[in-house]
Amino acid sequence: MNPFVPSSAAPLDEVVARLREHGITPTQPRIEIGRILFCGPQHVSADQVLAKLSTSRRGVSKATVYNTLGLFAEKGLLREVVVDPSKLFYDTNVSPHHHVFHTDSGRLEDVPVDQVHVTALPDLPEGLRMEGVDVVIRVSRTGT
Repeated sequence: MNPFVPSSAAPLDEVVARLREHGITPTQPRIEIGRILFCGPQHVSADQVLAKLSTSRRGVSKATVYNTLGLFAEKGLLREVVVDPSKLFYDTNVSPHHHVFHTDSGRLEDVPVDQVHVTALPDLPEGLRMEGVDVVIRVSRTGT
């Protein structure tokens, strides 16, 4: 069992409604991926979603998983969290918050936005506006 993906699944009708609310056609692969993602707050990689789908005997290709996760992020159902150039997580919590990434275990956890204070930001070039600030704090156990 994958420790990053809950064993329960979101109800089918709730997933279909959520997809439609965000302008996404509820195809069978999208529904299956949504059932994995929307059963509770979590951070998952595409490979973790793919592994969960393979245990449920659903034939969903790697490309479909990546495309669906990208679509869900584009439509505001997920938040992409880049912890380093080779690690991308999808966060089901789309409200403003920051993260702590445990480099030794690969675990990602939420940090409330009011616990991180950014005191200075650079001036933006003309014609640009700030959309947000995402902080990822990388940690590891001491002595390892």
